Amino acid sequence: MALPQQSSLRADATLGGQDARLPLPPRVQWWRLGSFASFALAWEVAGRIPINPALPSFSETLAALARMIVSGALPIAYVSTLQPLLLGLLISASVGVLLGVLMGLRPVIEWLGAPVFVVLQAAPVAALIPLVTFVYGIGLLAKTVAVCLLALPVVVLNSYKAVRNVNPSLVAMGRAFLATPRQLVTKIILPDAAPVIFAGLRLGGSAAFIGVILAELLITPTGIGDLITYHRSTAEYAEMYAAIASIIIFSAVTLSLLQRIEVRVFRPENRE
Repeated sequence: MALPQQSSLRADATLGGQDARLPLPPRVQWWRLGSFASFALAWEVAGRIPINPALPSFSETLAALARMIVSGALPIAYVSTLQPLLLGLLISASVGVLLGVLMGLRPVIEWLGAPVFVVLQAAPVAALIPLVTFVYGIGLLAKTVAVCLLALPVVVLNSYKAVRNVNPSLVAMGRAFLATPRQLVTKIILPDAAPVIFAGLRLGGSAAFIGVILAELLITPTGIGDLITYHRSTAEYAEMYAAIASIIIFSAVTLSLLQRIEVRVFRPENRE
């Protein structure tokens, strides 16, 4: 006889008569394609009316994107943009997870660190970037700091909440089997918190993309920010929208891949 909790889990997994692990039905894929096609059609119509002289059509933006890729302007810009992005992500991931885990394990560190990162997460970071420029200049270091300002609080707070919300019955079981504090952390707490920690890294990556574009627009125009600023100043709006669309597509694809890794490695019960 199945326990009530097991029955509810099974009912959730088979909601609507379909196992959650089965592939998405074809109609869902068609709805997604239809959504994108509707957006592209609305953009095309709005650009051809035109609603605004600064709004190119979807086909013009797509052609501009192809020209920028073939000419090499877009790949060169991404080489410059990815440097502070990857550095900021690496620092935010390593330092953020460490601080978040320590905050979850040690109340003293929680009392000292949690208010700071809560304020940083709620603060308008765009208003802090001029201060970053004043302190660190306009080079790579300033842009990396700007990325960390957005990504680090997200990673820290998610790691902290992941550790604090570990299943207490698992910890009690470890203590009952006389596990040492180190074994509790490495064999029980961290494995149980790993899915939420990785989700925090994915959300931190999303914030990092925002941070690097803000840095390139507000600190010094380089990379994708330079393309956006230049084409806006020369009224080449198709190229400007193409640069904006490229970073949106790049971030969406990257975060989608991270989500697939998260589901495959940490949440196998949610596999499609």
